[in-house]
Amino acid sequence: MTATTPERLRLDGHCLIVLERTLLAAAPEEGCALLIGQQLGSTLALQLIWPCRNHWQPAVQRLRRFSLDPREQLLAQRWCRARGLCVIGAAHSHPISDAVPSSTDQALCVGPTLMVIHTGLQQGLAALRAWWVHAADPGGEQLASPTELAITLGPATAGAEHLGE
Repeated sequence: MTATTPERLRLDGHCLIVLERTLLAAAPEEGCALLIGQQLGSTLALQLIWPCRNHWQPAVQRLRRFSLDPREQLLAQRWCRARGLCVIGAAHSHPISDAVPSSTDQALCVGPTLMVIHTGLQQGLAALRAWWVHAADPGGEQLASPTELAITLGPATAGAEHLGE
């Protein structure tokens, strides 16, 4: 995936439903998923949701924290490579707070990547916000605050409806 800052995230209704159900199923804990698709110019096209289990330890902190199992990430990357796709980012939920990256989210996220957050305070597309997390400098410092991306609903790409699950 390129490091060019995208301007928008495009997903279809199916991805929206799968993403929302995946993240809400973990409630009251934070849910998480990997996001699969491709970058098409200034648009990130979301084509598939890869549900993940919240792997944060200790488990009692999963109400406000999440982490992805590295094995799941490797499996998803391998699966994507075989199909000409890529993991474009990750999604997680904030069951009781706004869909804005917390300081912990920012500190633990390695950019450049897409971060999608779903708030439990709203429903539907209004509950989602997408953020582009920039690369860190060689010293590990974040170069810039995450940039919010516009979210558009529509087909991610022609033929995406045939990807299967």
